[in-house]
Amino acid sequence: MAHRAEPPRHRRAADLSTAELLASIDAAADPAVAEILAGYFKLGPGGYGHGDQMIGVKLSTIRGLIKPFQRADLPLTELEEALHSPIHEHRLAVLCLLADRAARSLKPRTANPDEVTAIYQLYLRSTAYINNWDLVDCSASEVVGGYLLDKPRDDLYTLIRSASLWERRIALVATHLFIRAGESADTYALSALVLDDREDLIHKASGWMLREAGKRVSETELLAFLDKHAAVMPRTMLRYAIEHFAPEVRKHYLAFRR
Repeated sequence: MAHRAEPPRHRRAADLSTAELLASIDAAADPAVAEILAGYFKLGPGGYGHGDQMIGVKLSTIRGLIKPFQRADLPLTELEEALHSPIHEHRLAVLCLLADRAARSLKPRTANPDEVTAIYQLYLRSTAYINNWDLVDCSASEVVGGYLLDKPRDDLYTLIRSASLWERRIALVATHLFIRAGESADTYALSALVLDDREDLIHKASGWMLREAGKRVSETELLAFLDKHAAVMPRTMLRYAIEHFAPEVRKHYLAFRR
């Protein structure tokens, strides 16, 4: 009788491989789920995700599957190669792992500045493969925001001017980590630069970050930004930014867009 390999969750982290990570994602594939996800992430002709391949593994499932690999310290060279996979869920799993690893490397007890830098550099040279909003949103804050937290933010202003929708979204979502640290200046500065952006996914990301800045850092600062820009903000951006306010406040700012 052939010996069956132990599943990753029963193995020592040090013995796990990147190939096993990808195989675990493949084993969870579901064609019915893939069809639903393809519609949700706009993979059809003309959609922002057109040309991508999904095998049908939800993010909640992926987060469970990667748990045995979170302490495996898989080689970054292998993870970068896996990030080039044509399979969307492979890239999603790698980015979730990199985000977790960057976050751990920023904590005082497990600090590893060299690894934070290596992950950040890997990420920026791989943005062509970070090409849907779930891929950005699971990783940009921890990887990009985490690296830049105590550094100049010039790279964000390069990304926000990119022709790539996804690089612009990375710049905005990266500021979520700054917001959690009590900083909001870059959120407002970057949001002001995308007031005329044509992409709804940028309006949503900017509005989301503005809302978070108002909730976590200063409501007064958000109100000042709205007083200055509400009349020209894309409606989606404005709605996202004000959704935590009382109805009368929301009504006041929405009236600017008539």
